[in-house]
Amino acid sequence: MFRASMTRRRHGPGEGVPPAAPRSPARSSSPSGRPVWFVGSVGYTSVSMDASLFEYELPSELIAQEPAEPRDASRLLALDRATGAWADHGFSELPELLRAGDCVVANRSRVIPARLLGTAVDGGGPVELLLLRPVADERWEAMVRPGRRCRVGARVDLAGGAARAHVVGEGSEGTRVVAIDAPWPVRELLERHGLPPLPPYIGRHDAPKPEDRERYQTVYARDDGSVAAPTAGLHFTPELLARLERRGIAVHYLTLHVGPGTFRPLRGDRIEEHRLEAEPVDIPESAAAAIEAAGREGRRVVAVGTTTTRALEWAAAEDGRVRAGTGPADLFIRPGHRFRVVDALVTNFHLPRSSLLVLVSAFAGREAVLAAYRYAVEARYRFYSYGDAMLIH
Repeated sequence: MFRASMTRRRHGPGEGVPPAAPRSPARSSSPSGRPVWFVGSVGYTSVSMDASLFEYELPSELIAQEPAEPRDASRLLALDRATGAWADHGFSELPELLRAGDCVVANRSRVIPARLLGTAVDGGGPVELLLLRPVADERWEAMVRPGRRCRVGARVDLAGGAARAHVVGEGSEGTRVVAIDAPWPVRELLERHGLPPLPPYIGRHDAPKPEDRERYQTVYARDDGSVAAPTAGLHFTPELLARLERRGIAVHYLTLHVGPGTFRPLRGDRIEEHRLEAEPVDIPESAAAAIEAAGREGRRVVAVGTTTTRALEWAAAEDGRVRAGTGPADLFIRPGHRFRVVDALVTNFHLPRSSLLVLVSAFAGREAVLAAYRYAVEARYRFYSYGDAMLIH
């Protein structure tokens, strides 16, 4: 068990930390006042990397099974990209670690209780549905388990027999299309009988506690649609948000509905072979305007989480301005990506060989990130969704 006290220990390149990756592209202003980004070419420099380079050893006891209480009692490892140094903090110190004028952007998507447990009508046996997204009136694309009980034509009793799912088609990646017959709209069925979609590395994944409905959700969640939490936001409390505001740090929101593809392991032996499913993004005009103003005035954009980072970088024009509006974000950020918007990142510790770890490595440098992860293991930080956090700046 880690110590409750948050002692600070600083490390520099002379202590075995590799040099940091280059900073985010520098921003300036043209005579017209428009932001100018000095990045050479935008997008990707062609980089081919073996997926095994994004593996690390993690003792199973460091996979967090419970969230910190209160939320901001989690630990925070700050990593300086310029020097490769890191320092131990508590998440409650975040307002003091950021700068007055920073523009914080967070994902306000709300996790839906998307898991439904049922029984196969023909032959019996338990069935689990994870409803991903609506495809038509009362029809949803769903992940199913076990697949052999959910072939096209199968029927599944839900909600103790009060509702029934009919498997009417096949989707991509082994999913099914199910038609739901219930005395309520599907959203209400989920609120009444659905379970929070905890990840499988949390031991009670099959039987979440009542408090998981609240704790596997950010305090600012608003827009229904995610089947996994944007976990970097789980550490924020109303009080911490108020402290950010008092320090002159504005928080703005966008929405990216997190799908299951975000958390799937890398496929293939090379990272460039991996593809991410598109996820719906909505960036309000007010958020886009605030981000543009921050860039124009030389203030930092601080992304809360990898989902926010993907949304912002996907929506960025070549000059770094973020386009407001909606669309499907399918950007896979990997080493070679030229960051046009994000200057600092709040993020959790991610699974080995995952697209999330690749994104963080693209932002801060693979060697620096994995060195910080090795230290986090030594220092008994807690990993994954209910675990501790990093500030990379």
